Amino acid sequence: MISFHCEKTLLQNAINLTGRAVSPKSSIPALEGLLLQAADNITLSGYNMSTGIRSSFPADVREPGRVVFSARLFGDIVRRMPDDVVNVTVNDNLIVRLTCGDADFEISGMDAADFPELPVVEEDASLTIRQDLFRAMIDQTVFSVSTNEARPIHTGALFETEGGRLTMVAVDGFRLALRREELASANAAMSFVTPGAALNEVKNICADTDETAVITPGKRHILFEIGDTELICRRLEGEFLNYRKTVPFEFPVKLKADKSDMIRCADRVSLIIDDRTKNPLRCTFGDGKLSITCATPLGRAEDACQMEGSGGDMVIGFNNIYLLDALKAAPGDRICVNLISGSSPCVITPEDGSEKFLYMILPVRLRAGE
Repeated sequence: MISFHCEKTLLQNAINLTGRAVSPKSSIPALEGLLLQAADNITLSGYNMSTGIRSSFPADVREPGRVVFSARLFGDIVRRMPDDVVNVTVNDNLIVRLTCGDADFEISGMDAADFPELPVVEEDASLTIRQDLFRAMIDQTVFSVSTNEARPIHTGALFETEGGRLTMVAVDGFRLALRREELASANAAMSFVTPGAALNEVKNICADTDETAVITPGKRHILFEIGDTELICRRLEGEFLNYRKTVPFEFPVKLKADKSDMIRCADRVSLIIDDRTKNPLRCTFGDGKLSITCATPLGRAEDACQMEGSGGDMVIGFNNIYLLDALKAAPGDRICVNLISGSSPCVITPEDGSEKFLYMILPVRLRAGE
């Protein structure tokens, strides 16, 4: 027997968070549901055997207990209920009853014993970071995580801590994204790789606040504690790309530019590129000017923007999506575009020479007429 009542918004928020880890289809029916645990407060858990999300909120619990219910059906019912107090009871036959105002529903629950336990993460060492900062760091790197399962280690982002600094790196074979931030306190040196899918969920959980998130890497799993919500995911194993040896650091050409000008220029020329005509952008770095052209079966486009410095009319081809992703992710308004040759990677760094971010994009071979 379970009995409690709570504010609808608290229950709905917890369902929305934990429901993101529910398996849409599973050979284990309980994994298509959410585990509800009523004790001093209410805890909901979703788990797809790769990522688990657990969230707690206050409630007036009259009878404690545990039950599993359909995440989709329970969520749809709660979402459509009036904004008032929701009463939930579960009888000995696992019939879940929800009432709110004049709304009254009964649905079938499942035995909580059928729900697999979420992994326990050994708390050896952890790091703490502001939620808004962590959210930004994920957003500015996770787009470069690989989707190629042939190299599973690169389907995640590398976390490295050294002293009081956190470095995040993502790579997919065509581009690399790196973000660094100073942390409030020194941390033990650690290195681990977190799945990109899990990081996208962490980003959604983090709020735009200076409250902190705690990251604890265990031997096999990683725990993210964000307010009253926990996310547990598998730790990716393997040899991550040695980015220190991959990224060039000596450049004969360094150009400074307004980031938004480059974005607008590349975005306009990209209008004639679609999924069938993935022609690259032809970028000519001249004296104080970047000219971008592209020709596809849809037509031809050309635009230009100002830059500080001279590229000696160096011509490089870029995938338009990769270039725009890097430009949009780069923090700040001004950037430095570092070049070696038309066949070498382009590296985008802060204008002030700091090591806060770095985006590397591999060039695309240009054919005659492109």
